[in-house]
Amino acid sequence: MSASPSSKLAQLRDMTVVVADTGDAEAIARLKPVDCTTNPTLVRKALDLPVYADLVERELAAARDGAGDVETRAREVVDRLTVGVGAKLSGLVPGRVSTEVDADLSYDTEATVAKARQFIAMYADAGIDRARILIKIAATWEGIRAAEQLQREGIDCNLTLIFNRSQAIACAEAGVFLISPFVGRILDWYKAHGQAPATIDDDPGVRFVRDVYAEFKRRGSDTVVMGASFRSAAQIEALAGCDRLTISPDLLEALDAAHGDLPRLLVPEAADGQPRTPVDAAGFAADLKADAMADEKLRDGIKAFAADLDALRASVAERLRAG
Repeated sequence: MSASPSSKLAQLRDMTVVVADTGDAEAIARLKPVDCTTNPTLVRKALDLPVYADLVERELAAARDGAGDVETRAREVVDRLTVGVGAKLSGLVPGRVSTEVDADLSYDTEATVAKARQFIAMYADAGIDRARILIKIAATWEGIRAAEQLQREGIDCNLTLIFNRSQAIACAEAGVFLISPFVGRILDWYKAHGQAPATIDDDPGVRFVRDVYAEFKRRGSDTVVMGASFRSAAQIEALAGCDRLTISPDLLEALDAAHGDLPRLLVPEAADGQPRTPVDAAGFAADLKADAMADEKLRDGIKAFAADLDALRASVAERLRAG
């Protein structure tokens, strides 16, 4: 499905890079985003999708003949499926595929670096250049340090689970390629604590992304701001003009069906050249501790991502045992 010339999706594409927040190959082929993503939840769904059937059976068959215990072989299959799904998606988009490093490594800098290198090598073996891949890492202090090292090696990173200004700024100072502030999850927390916004301009997730975008432009930072985790088309429209927005298929469909003027609300300012005190480990930790929403959402997000990975590994192990 292509956007009609006057749809809000078409207008958004004129000012913002549109990314699909999905690994659904059919949805990506239909909606034609520039970039897309994969993660353990999406790979688990791929186990039952016909488009990935050959890939899944090939990897399972190879693992059944392999050495080692079932859990070790399941972990290896999950890695190969992650890259296999990413390689498939790379053929459907002109831009990048974000590939998530194991969430259970989020507080281990060296292990995160090693896993990212492994994925990049596996993509290279599949004929996919590193320029087509973004390594997705949780924005802990350790994750940001891993990304800093990977960026120096020419491996571009997407730092995810961004809820706090110090997280965002530390990423920019580390030279990270892209950050993903989570608009919807921020709103969820405030609503759960009895602080529902009266208007879209009061939405705390929208305000956070607008603030980070403006600060990055004032700093002259090259780090891309990609709003993520949307709960409504209104949130997306309120961030029209942001560098990138990653959007679920249902909201992409809604924007494609909607018409009317979509004004640009985020416009880059000129860099001001003012010196700023860098974020250090102590300041980063203190800012997170003082921000109940960010601290809770970062920890919960990592926990949920790790649970998704565990579930994927368990599903693959079950299939290996079943023969």
